[in-house]
Amino acid sequence: MVFFLGILLFALLIGISIALHELGHLATAKMFGMKVTRYFIGFGPKIWSFRRGETEYGLKAIPAGGFCEITGMTALEEVRPEDRERAFYRQKTWKRVVVLSAGSITHFILGFVILYLMAVFLVLPNVRNTAVVQEVAQCVQSESKPNCAPGDTSPAGRAGFRAGDEITAVGGVTTPTWTDVLKATQNRSGTTDFTVRRGDETLTLTTDVARVDRKFKRADGSTYTREIGAIGVVHQREFEYNAVTGVGAAFSFTGDMFVNTWHGLLKFPEKIPAVVKAIGGGERDLESPVSVVGASRLGGEAVEHGLWPFFWLMLAGLNFFVGVFNLLPLLPLDGGHIAVNLYERVRNWIRKLRGMPAGAPVNYLRLLPLTYFVIFVGGAVTLLTVTADIVNPIRLQ
Repeated sequence: MVFFLGILLFALLIGISIALHELGHLATAKMFGMKVTRYFIGFGPKIWSFRRGETEYGLKAIPAGGFCEITGMTALEEVRPEDRERAFYRQKTWKRVVVLSAGSITHFILGFVILYLMAVFLVLPNVRNTAVVQEVAQCVQSESKPNCAPGDTSPAGRAGFRAGDEITAVGGVTTPTWTDVLKATQNRSGTTDFTVRRGDETLTLTTDVARVDRKFKRADGSTYTREIGAIGVVHQREFEYNAVTGVGAAFSFTGDMFVNTWHGLLKFPEKIPAVVKAIGGGERDLESPVSVVGASRLGGEAVEHGLWPFFWLMLAGLNFFVGVFNLLPLLPLDGGHIAVNLYERVRNWIRKLRGMPAGAPVNYLRLLPLTYFVIFVGGAVTLLTVTADIVNPIRLQ
């Protein structure tokens, strides 16, 4: 029951995000005096609506998005004489760009707010995998010595490591991530210098790296034991903040998510074959694209297992992804319309410099083949990801 409630909650929050996206278009269009005739969440048959002023607000049967209908979105649209001055295409370019980008900006604001609330009331994960020490262990445990004895002190404890230290180098080798620290430490033994950042200070702590037996798991699930180097420190996987420090943390995390989102978009095409393979029964790649169905399912699992930070982080990530994706310069996305409007502005500026009159508005009919192609590809990818999320879904480990 908790699993299904989690799915419904995540789907509901996605719906609210979509509603706020369209509200961004609505609010900015009305702010600039444009005429908005309809604001609907969903597509298909109308379920319910009401009219306030000149705008009809309502819900439709298919919960797959929404729309905000602004009079005169292109010069091809027939506009009544009394509405001509309020038509979208007759407004200044900067106003049109603001209205078109308002949906994505709303997603970015939502993502930031979610991250800030997580920072203050929950935790933010260490997505950069920085080598921050959460605690210094009492001893270095191994397969032969799973428990610490009274009076034991780990090599890190003897060297003076403290919680909050960030390890920046091991034996003179730079270690920007915790993974780098593990690799460098596991390959060493005996006296080793660790460079540590403690507040505004940079320290060198010298310790004797212990060699211990640890158990590891192979890809097929079997285990094996090997000797590695260790000093007895625990990785800081999550960070806590207050209402003041949470602001900077949320901004920093937002920047990280923008970078990760962009890298994910660049790698998106190469991940599609993995989705096709998963539909055929192959192992589902944990980094393969997911649909709203798959995301909602993961949200349900997160709620079922009490993983609320993951739940909210996934919702924030989805908002950043939709916001960035929607700004791609492809029709029928908002980014495609922004590109057309900016093209017209630059073209007319060049024509003005040459003493020529402004050119005619872009004929959207000529762009229909490209628009249909983008719709076809987008529909095919959506169908593939939804199918994979049904027959071979990604599951929380």
